[in-house]
Amino acid sequence: MKKLGLLLLGIVAGLTLVLNLGSIIVLAITGAIALTSFHYWRKSISKLAKVFWMAVLIISLIGSVSNIGAFIGIIALIGMYYVWHKWNERTVNPNITKSDDPFTNFERQWSELTK
Repeated sequence: MKKLGLLLLGIVAGLTLVLNLGSIIVLAITGAIALTSFHYWRKSISKLAKVFWMAVLIISLIGSVSNIGAFIGIIALIGMYYVWHKWNERTVNPNITKSDDPFTNFERQWSELTK
């Protein structure tokens, strides 16, 4: 039953990620424009250049922040990672218990001593 839930969550997260892939690409582009304009704003000397690069920076930041679909896609990507991580998780056999008897667990005791 747990695998079925993980499968359904993975399918929903995968579809959400694919549907919002364009928004994620636009977010990456506007983020790159914002970083570039901030770089050139700091390097510019004249007031006109500073005003121009600050305007480009503000416009690209507004475009980045208002792109809610990309943030939903990023959350879906995190959900996909969670499903993948839980799907590949190995279960520990509960029947095997550690004993304090040094003769039955010699290998474990020896590895602890040689550390």
